[in-house]
Amino acid sequence: MTACTLLIAAMQKKESKECTDIKINIEGAKDHKFIDEKDVMEIMKDNGAEKGKEISTIHLRGIEEQLEKNAWINDADLFFDNNEVLHAKIEESEPIARIFTLSGKSFYIDSSCNTMPLSDERSARVPMFTSFPSDKKVLSKPDSLVMQDVKHIAQYINNDSFLTAQVAQIEITRQRTYEIFPVLGDQVIKIGDADNLEEKFGKLKLFYKQVWAITGFEKYETIDVQYKDQVVATKRGAAKVYADTTKAMQQFGNTSQQIKAVLNDTTYASEVVKPLLVKDSTATKKPVTTSKQNSKQVKNNKQPKAVMKKK
Repeated sequence: MTACTLLIAAMQKKESKECTDIKINIEGAKDHKFIDEKDVMEIMKDNGAEKGKEISTIHLRGIEEQLEKNAWINDADLFFDNNEVLHAKIEESEPIARIFTLSGKSFYIDSSCNTMPLSDERSARVPMFTSFPSDKKVLSKPDSLVMQDVKHIAQYINNDSFLTAQVAQIEITRQRTYEIFPVLGDQVIKIGDADNLEEKFGKLKLFYKQVWAITGFEKYETIDVQYKDQVVATKRGAAKVYADTTKAMQQFGNTSQQIKAVLNDTTYASEVVKPLLVKDSTATKKPVTTSKQNSKQVKNNKQPKAVMKKK
């Protein structure tokens, strides 16, 4: 009997054997399991993989393809060992962000921007983005760019333990800029576009360390880190200060010094490389001289509101 004949005979003998056991190993996601061994076993059983069945009747590649159709399975690898045990190595898809669209729909995305459905039983602790412009599976070019921004911001936050704990919601504006609503503090953090995140969040942390550690979390309404080498923070009640300027002018006259005294200490702006100091950002502007001008300032000083209320 030739070596080739012996090899064929050995292969036929192995294929006639039965599957002695099925072992499943799920990897990938860190803290959340949106698919478990029971879910995998059901898919495998529906596609012909069961303990006691002949190995020759179990089509591994076909079962892998069916497993990978599940939104929560990124990759599936099936093989038999020398003891006829069927091993299923499953890589679970890991959500990096949860998105709420303008129409109210919600879903997760992974690092490839693939959408994944929500689960009634489990939830992922990931950054939440609101006001995403589209519900379509195939996005337009502008919406695709927004999705890439969401991915970029979400990955940066997920890799930073402080930001993961502090960021509650990221609002997507119509101008394709992003505003953060934090866990601690009742203010809006404006980061502008999705570029230079390391610099922007670095300035935010420095602001927390040098300013908020002294003044507290409730002093400011907005913190803007989108401008190079500076942080601009508006103190709470700034709009009311502008509104009171009209009354102040009626009582004390229209000199620029008096107006600046009323507006003083309204906003903060300084270079990040230096200790943070409170400055009057209106010092280079022309003094306000009419009630009409002040009313315009009040209207333009409205703060954005979160799309979703924080729990």
